[in-house]
Amino acid sequence: MNKKSGIVFLAVVSLMLFGCPPKEAQQGGGATTSAAGGGGEILVGEYGSLTGPQATFGQSTHNGIMLAVDEINAAGGINGKKIKVITEDDQSKPEEASNAVSKLISQNGVIAVLGEVASSASKAAAPECQANKVPMITPSSTNEAVTKIGDYIFRMCFIDNYQGPVMANFAIQDLHSTRAAILTDMKNDYSTGLTSVIEETYQKAGKQIVAKANYANGDADFHSQLTAIRAANPDVIFVPGYYTDVGQIASQARELGIKVPFVGGDGWESPKLLEIGGKALEGCFYANHYFSDDPSPIVHDFVQKYEQRNKVKPDALAALGYDAARVLGDALKRSGGKGGADLKNAIAATKNFAGVTGTITLGPDRNPINKKIVIEEVKNGQLTLRKSIEPK
Repeated sequence: MNKKSGIVFLAVVSLMLFGCPPKEAQQGGGATTSAAGGGGEILVGEYGSLTGPQATFGQSTHNGIMLAVDEINAAGGINGKKIKVITEDDQSKPEEASNAVSKLISQNGVIAVLGEVASSASKAAAPECQANKVPMITPSSTNEAVTKIGDYIFRMCFIDNYQGPVMANFAIQDLHSTRAAILTDMKNDYSTGLTSVIEETYQKAGKQIVAKANYANGDADFHSQLTAIRAANPDVIFVPGYYTDVGQIASQARELGIKVPFVGGDGWESPKLLEIGGKALEGCFYANHYFSDDPSPIVHDFVQKYEQRNKVKPDALAALGYDAARVLGDALKRSGGKGGADLKNAIAATKNFAGVTGTITLGPDRNPINKKIVIEEVKNGQLTLRKSIEPK
């Protein structure tokens, strides 16, 4: 028997013994075929930075998502079907984010996707969801362009066009700044987008940007940029970057005798921030989505459950992951467990949803409207609430 005949023979025997493959396998997954994965499950994909430079982003988000999903399933699931989360690690790399989402859709057949935190990763992966008509909810990517990718892309957080002006005005009004410097991660969509909005707001208020310098995430030495900034004599330094770099930047700045406060965005949020920066971050400020010591019942209840489960206090990424999964669960109930356009429309109709990070109503641009923002201060080695800005 030649090789070709052998292959044909084996194929015939296989069909006789096992029958045809299931319809789902023939179609390769997708938004319609996987609504009840395994017959009694609804498959949801998650992608995030579980390893790599921004690992705390992905880990916190995952923990928040799983807490919410377990609660939904314990309460009866979606029309009796449980949600099963399939998680892919993108290693904090945008190119891996796209691969991860492609795998979740084409191989695993998920009907919805949760993730990412980093805007660059969300922008890389969202086109996969849009092309396959699989709704995606990013818990915390703030770059304005993310949801503009298409009508299947949603988010749970405020955007940079909101937090940027808030931080610029905070520096002007509360810190009485008139001369600022900006240090930007030029390879990071989050950082460049936030820089642009901060700079525009600050200058429109008649204040002066006296120095601008660049770096790339993962750099270890910032002395040359900080030396140039020191010579310009700013009274505030904006660093719209990630916690992985902020702590080192602050430490090296203090070594050079720079004493002015640093001001940043929600990319600072991580349990590792103070571990990396320590005393160098004393008297510095950043925007955030919630404050874990907020006494409101919904925040207190979430923090208590999360701490009991994970033995650590939840950061804002965990809270946003929790909210994203709960919003998805609510939409799945309203769509009857269906994916595709039915689920997209249900998510888009989200209104007055009581989230840990505030009341969530999605606007026509698929971004939440009127979400509060908090400003945290490093004080006596702890994160404290400096200011809470309620929606207008």
